[in-house]
Amino acid sequence: MAGPVDSPTTAQAGSQKPSILIRLAPIVLIAAAFIGFFAFGLNKHLSLQTLQDNHRALSDFVDASFWQALGLFMAAYVLAVAISVPGASILTVFGGFLFGLWPGAPAIVVAATIGAYIVYVATRTAFGESMRERAGGFVKRMETGFRENELSYMLLLRLVPLFPFWAVNIAAGAAGVRTRNFLLGTFLGIIPGSFVYAGVGATAGAAFEQGEDISLSGLLLQPQSLAILGVFIALSLAPIIYRSTKTARSAEPLDIETQNPDASEA
Repeated sequence: MAGPVDSPTTAQAGSQKPSILIRLAPIVLIAAAFIGFFAFGLNKHLSLQTLQDNHRALSDFVDASFWQALGLFMAAYVLAVAISVPGASILTVFGGFLFGLWPGAPAIVVAATIGAYIVYVATRTAFGESMRERAGGFVKRMETGFRENELSYMLLLRLVPLFPFWAVNIAAGAAGVRTRNFLLGTFLGIIPGSFVYAGVGATAGAAFEQGEDISLSGLLLQPQSLAILGVFIALSLAPIIYRSTKTARSAEPLDIETQNPDASEA
C-alpha cells in the first residue's frame, strides 16, 4: 500500500522553510552580536574617558604596529556599524586621535560604508518586497523620497542626519534601493561628518597630555574643530539650496510668447 502523498501546499511549505531560515540568518546574527555587545559590557569602553585613560598605550601600539592597528580599528568599526551599536561618533574620534585626519578619516569612511552595506544587504535579503508592502513610519517616508531620486535622496540623508545612521541602512534595504546608489550615496555623504569627528580626535591629544577633563562638546568647540564643522554645515546645506533653487526656477511662469505662440500673430 502506497504511503500518503504530500499535498502541493505541504510540499511548497517544506521547500520554503530552508529559504526563509537562510534569508533570516544575517538578521539573526546581527541581533545576536548586538545583544552580546551589551551582555559583555563592551559598550562601557565606547567613551572619551576610555580614550583618555588609555591614550598613551594606544599611541604606543600605533607607533609600533601602524598598519596592524589601522586594520584592527577598521575591523572594529565595521563590526560596530554592522550591528548598529550606539557610539560610532566616539569611535570616529578614536580614529582621528590614533591616526589623524590622514589616513584616519578615509579609513573611517571606508569602514563605515562596509558596515552600512552589511546591514543593507541583511535587511534586503531578509525582508525584501514583503517588508516594502507592509512598511510604515519612517521607512514609508524614506521610500517616497527614494522614488524621486535614489542617489540624491541617499546623499541628502547621509549629509543631513534627519534619521539615525542605522535607520537609514535598514530603510534603504527595505525600500529596495539599488546597491550602486546606496554605496555611492553613503560613501560620499559621510565624508564631511567623518572628517569633523576625526578632526576632533586629532585635536584631543593636547588636552590628554595636559590632563584636562574633556567632553565631546568641548572638543567640538576647538578652533580647528569649528573650522571643519563649518565646512560640514556648508556641504550639508548645499543639496538643500540647490534643490530649492531648482524648484523655484521650474515654478517660474513662462514667457508670454512661449505660453501663447499665437499672441504675436494677432
